[in-house]
Amino acid sequence: MRKDIHPKYYPKAKVHCACGNNFEIGSTRESIETEICFKCHPFYTGKEKIIDTAGRVEKFKKRLAKKTEIKKKKNKT
Repeated sequence: MRKDIHPKYYPKAKVHCACGNNFEIGSTRESIETEICFKCHPFYTGKEKIIDTAGRVEKFKKRLAKKTEIKKKKNKT
């Protein structure tokens, strides 16, 4: 490897989440601030947090409902 071209690696970089969780990871940055981590992310917690702008979630749910209705009609015929 060539010297002096790689960033400094911090094996115990500190991560601070908006939910209050703190943990250490390996990174090229000494400290990282994040909004969502594994303790508060809906995928890992099983809780649905809706961060909605301009009704995107409602639009998605309507499209999903429409698709399931079409599938049910196709299966009946």
